[in-house]
Amino acid sequence: MKRRRRWPLVAGLAAVAIAASGSVAFAEARKTVTLDIDGTVKTVTTYSGSVQGMLDSQGVRLGERDVVAPGTGAELADGDQVVVRYARQVTMSDGEDERDVWVTVTDAAEALTTLAERGGDVALVASRSGDRASLPLRLNDDGPVAVVADGKTRVIEDHADGVDSVLSDLDVELDKADLVSVVPVATLAKDKTIDAKSARTAEKAGADVAVQVQRVETKKVTRKLVVGYDTRTTTDSSRYEDLGKVVKTDGAKGVRTRVVLVRTVDGEVVLRKELSDKVTKKPVDRVLVQGTKERPAEKVAVEATTTKKSTSSPVPSGSVKQIAQQMAASRGWSGSEWTCLDLLWERESGWNYQAANPSSGAYGIPQALPGSKMGSAGSDWATNPATQIEWGLGYIADRYGTPCGAWGHSESVGWY
Repeated sequence: MKRRRRWPLVAGLAAVAIAASGSVAFAEARKTVTLDIDGTVKTVTTYSGSVQGMLDSQGVRLGERDVVAPGTGAELADGDQVVVRYARQVTMSDGEDERDVWVTVTDAAEALTTLAERGGDVALVASRSGDRASLPLRLNDDGPVAVVADGKTRVIEDHADGVDSVLSDLDVELDKADLVSVVPVATLAKDKTIDAKSARTAEKAGADVAVQVQRVETKKVTRKLVVGYDTRTTTDSSRYEDLGKVVKTDGAKGVRTRVVLVRTVDGEVVLRKELSDKVTKKPVDRVLVQGTKERPAEKVAVEATTTKKSTSSPVPSGSVKQIAQQMAASRGWSGSEWTCLDLLWERESGWNYQAANPSSGAYGIPQALPGSKMGSAGSDWATNPATQIEWGLGYIADRYGTPCGAWGHSESVGWY
């Protein structure tokens, strides 16, 4: 920027003044003033009659936000002091929001003091570029500066080259997401992540401000949750209803995947945002089949020789259950005892006289083990339901006394 040169005009005026009144007038036009530009002070000799003229002669160019005291229109006298403060834009944080403000001070310490007058704790946020940090102000013109990073607090005297130089000298490396700010030392004790003893150490060392480095980590956290399956029953008109339900399709659990964005500052979670939540594997229903076909009444001819009853006793007839009900009633087992017997043999064989357990070898309605035991009731034990029922009732009477006694044992241990 070129300096405006007014020397020819000043020399001409001086020459007129000398011709009129000699060297006294010339001496009065010459002034010595103190010029303070952002804290850098120098003595200036000038012939300008105004502050603006003197600044022009010194090549000082002012922006619309810069401050001069006294004002640029003020008259200039010998021995005056002129103060110039350039305006700088900084980013201010009040703990919740960040905003850009203009300040006309020389260092961060003075800026923090000025901004704090608005109320509340404030900080100056350093600009970041890759692994570098910068602030358009000196840190502290009047004393040392504390540096708080990675759980340590250190105090340094030489900080004239600014934030980036200070961190570099202390081997503090920055990741691109880390936050760097300049805060009053008095507020460090309020930060739960900073050791109170370290904050007091900084205060005792005379540090008014601190460069604080906060480690920021942002990551996606994925969680997989189990989704249970439902059980439903369908009907099959071709399957007998007395066979009970059968599994058609095994159930399979599904998976719900949640992705959450988590941001931490010095290990403390400051943001948790759900990015997605969806079922990534659908569950499979467990499907049971219930028959609806009614089994036709089965007439079973029972010869007197198949049982040990006397030939004078009536021979039972009807469906398998009807035969069993008649034979149980002849033993005095009706009502609740019949209900216990019905539940017991429904569980064991589904009242199927041909039911065979391939793993144990049990056979028939009562699931005799082995099935040949039922030969004591008749040689047709493998094909005649009445013979099987006769043997089974005798077995229950000998071992448990009644069908309800046998059912209670089966409920307790799973067999009778």
